[in-house]
Amino acid sequence: MTGSFLGELIQTIADRGRAWIAPERETPPSPTHLLRLCEALLSNRGEASGVRLAQEILIGWQGLTAGDQRAFLHGLAAQFGPDADALAKAIAAYQAAPTPAGATRLHIAAEARRQELLRRLNLAPGGTLALVRLREKLLDQPDGSGDYAALDADLTHLFTSWFNRGFLVLRTIDWKTPANILEKIIRYEAVHRIHDWNDLRRRLEPEDRRCFGFFHPQLNDEPLIFVEVALTRAIPDAIAPLLAEDRAPIPAREATTAVFYSISNCQTGLRGISFGNFLIKHVVETLSREFPRLSNFVTLSPVPGFAGWLARARQENSDLLTAEDHAALTLLETPDWESQAESRKALEPVLLRAAAAYFLDAKDKRGRPVDPVARFHLGNGARLERLNPFGDLSAKGLRQAHGLMVNYLYRPEEIERNHEAFATLGEVVAAPAVSKWRQAPRRSLGDRLRDLAPS
Repeated sequence: MTGSFLGELIQTIADRGRAWIAPERETPPSPTHLLRLCEALLSNRGEASGVRLAQEILIGWQGLTAGDQRAFLHGLAAQFGPDADALAKAIAAYQAAPTPAGATRLHIAAEARRQELLRRLNLAPGGTLALVRLREKLLDQPDGSGDYAALDADLTHLFTSWFNRGFLVLRTIDWKTPANILEKIIRYEAVHRIHDWNDLRRRLEPEDRRCFGFFHPQLNDEPLIFVEVALTRAIPDAIAPLLAEDRAPIPAREATTAVFYSISNCQTGLRGISFGNFLIKHVVETLSREFPRLSNFVTLSPVPGFAGWLARARQENSDLLTAEDHAALTLLETPDWESQAESRKALEPVLLRAAAAYFLDAKDKRGRPVDPVARFHLGNGARLERLNPFGDLSAKGLRQAHGLMVNYLYRPEEIERNHEAFATLGEVVAAPAVSKWRQAPRRSLGDRLRDLAPS
């Protein structure tokens, strides 16, 4: 059965259910009215009428004003928790007789009514995508009090099941892909902006370019995440040559290196649901079968937090940097420094030393590397292979990282070992080319860098 067939079947059931229920209508609906429909949906109704109610709720939700949407979300979070009486009885029963059966009954009683409500909402035509969009709105709420935390936890729990690897489909995205999907690739690209259709064509059509995306049967034309790949003869140290308009493609059979130069998550409502690790490993396997000569699988990655971190180090006059380093870094304040050969020559060793400290020693409050891209790739089993001080001289690259880019290397035979070293010991596996820039600490480097880490 295809996703479209199932969608049509559910729509038919919903239409037939229209004759069996006649919920009280409000135009436009109010949050209170929609929450009453949610209570009705949780009652013991037939499947067809339940699908129709779910559709009424989701359509009504989408028509609410921003303020009413907040009120509806708050109602979902506040009114559909566990049944307190049933939970208290299950706790007492388990404490009196802590058996496996009692633990199961306790687990069932502890589940919020909201989870079953969300499952039933998901049965509506387009319900999965509607719930993803609902979580987008939820994540946008200024929730300092944590009022929405329980709702978000339930959505995250369900999405983790609904979007697990077994349901995801890997598709090749090329110039023959339907235009409605290609338009979304342009829109969702988050690393290196796609300027127009010609730019997209240069990334998809040449034989030394590939693009792969994960899709879900219930979000048929909505990519979840996609990766753009360049097939090259060597590991690149800059992004501009890969994206140049006048670039000369190479025969794909001559490539020795697959470069993952852009990975974009597409659905804000699925933030925190991991797809990237599965995607990279699957793409490595796919490319290895197609091109047996490939021996290197690397990224050319941005470093989005480096400039901010270095600014804090300079402001604190950190002894991470020598007096000479502090003096050299004032060149970053010179207009157009990146186009001046002397400035770049003076800055290069300073930036490399600072970058080594940033990746190898700087930790956040949870003891993890401060860079989010590093956490992603190191957690997937990659090795920090090379620092490229002037790899991205675009306005965005200069603003985020003073031009710094890095390569992470994926070696299939080392992925599991590297992942374990990072996950269990917090070790950043790095090549000698990176480690050589690491400076000996003048006092506890961990203490110094932790002071500079963002909260």
